[in-house]
Amino acid sequence: MKNSSDYHIAPTYSRQPLTPVRGKGMYLWDSQGRRYTDFVGGVAVCSLGHSHPTLTKAICTQAKKLMHVSNLYRIKPQEELATLLARVTPKSIGKFFFCNSGAEAVEGAFKLAVKHTKRSRIIAMKGSFHGRTIATVGATWNPPYRKPFEMVIPQIFDFVPFDDLSAVERVIGDRTAAVVVEPVQGEGGVNVPSEDFLPGLKKLCDEYGAILICDEVQTGIGRTGKWFACQHWGVNPDELTMAKALGGGFPIGCLGARNEVMRSFSPGDHASTFGGNPLACEAAKAVIRVMKKENLPRRAAKLGRYFKRRLVELAEKHPQVEDVRGLGLLVGMELSERRFAEILVEMSRKEGYLINRTAEKVLRFTPPLIVEKKDIDGLVEVMDKILIGIT
Repeated sequence: MKNSSDYHIAPTYSRQPLTPVRGKGMYLWDSQGRRYTDFVGGVAVCSLGHSHPTLTKAICTQAKKLMHVSNLYRIKPQEELATLLARVTPKSIGKFFFCNSGAEAVEGAFKLAVKHTKRSRIIAMKGSFHGRTIATVGATWNPPYRKPFEMVIPQIFDFVPFDDLSAVERVIGDRTAAVVVEPVQGEGGVNVPSEDFLPGLKKLCDEYGAILICDEVQTGIGRTGKWFACQHWGVNPDELTMAKALGGGFPIGCLGARNEVMRSFSPGDHASTFGGNPLACEAAKAVIRVMKKENLPRRAAKLGRYFKRRLVELAEKHPQVEDVRGLGLLVGMELSERRFAEILVEMSRKEGYLINRTAEKVLRFTPPLIVEKKDIDGLVEVMDKILIGIT
């Protein structure tokens, strides 16, 4: 029987028995007053932790002045945010379109690629996740996400194995508008490609006149130890999508592109009523300022290496742990069975730590970039104790 409190909520999530009511830094408190150390971070969203004073001040100050107008007019915070982003994105990216979510940014990227190339097909990766709108779920590999809606999904996507250049080479051609790729697959199980994969994709796209879209909705804004994950491989994409951490918890998405590519859009080709509103842009400006001041991308690289070392210690001790992988503070630990991953999520929560399972049996850790060694050590100790007790 449904609880009366959620009777009117759409049944689109399987929710854990937890109701967060406030947060500060790495911590969340539930409606019963219990504190949790948050290694989910809103799934890579709460990059500065919860209720960061600079971010909350920026939102409150702007809310008192102006929350929304319309893109019919110039919006100063939007222009200022674009200038800040141009300083941290790959050097190829020079123009930006603002929206409200990652899926909206990716959808815009598809439209722009088709408009620019005048071609009709898009190559996507097996294991990919690009969103839940009709076009983005079409580019998402997981069949249970995609198949119920196939009758309305545009049949324009060609799937190839992730980290397999030869497979891309067999499919790419003069009908290919774009290749879309997450530099590190998050939802797919925290899959990190080999050193030559992204550079090879860019070379193939240039050879065939296709657009390389790096979907950095989850990996962008410092998460992997650089501002954007593609920078680890020195790759300059034609289009770049971001969201999640950009607003630090406030909804905002963004599509960046090479100047030449973005100029393919004309007035009326694309739009977003709420995209780039003053409130969202001030939030994103605050996030970037804090990240620069505290050098959080570099910190994510350092703490990510420490986190992986501690998880490798678990793997060496417990046969249930099959693999540890990741980049920066996007870290995955693969278990030998799904039930082990489920037990770890549940028991860790009972011990006061929030973690997340994805790709059946992979624990995906996306803590705020302000995480400290003591937080990591505490989680590892809890998981060690749990693993000792399960067989």
